[in-house]
Amino acid sequence: MHVLDSSAFIDEYDVDGPAATVPEVRAELQDAASYRLTALEGSGMRVHVPDEAAVRRVEDAATRTGDADVLSETDVRVLAAALELDAVLVTDDYAMQNVADALDLAVEGVSKEGITERRDWNFQCQGCGREFDEDRERCPVCGSDLARKNPN
Repeated sequence: MHVLDSSAFIDEYDVDGPAATVPEVRAELQDAASYRLTALEGSGMRVHVPDEAAVRRVEDAATRTGDADVLSETDVRVLAAALELDAVLVTDDYAMQNVADALDLAVEGVSKEGITERRDWNFQCQGCGREFDEDRERCPVCGSDLARKNPN
């Protein structure tokens, strides 16, 4: 089973075997990509709605890796579907691949090389330079914005 992100429809990924996606992907597609989703759905692709427990697991993993702020609701639901269906995630989105790695999900890229290692991001204050393991609205010391930073 493969769970397809929007990039699979946009870049004409050739799925071999059973496939699924989530309803939110349809809203991200236009023109030919939307027709591809409809055609795959007509030929048996499953449109899966993941349960809230799987969504929470994905959100927790995204928080741990530091990717929570860059994932859309659609991204979270696609990841949750792959988790629930014990499926291969098909996406070119590096943040999704990073969270998938944290969840031990298999990933296939569509038109780009996949990630080579998982990153657990840090956050650095743009004012005082202090670093934090998790994202916050503002720096608790000086009140400045935080930016995601590669820990390496």
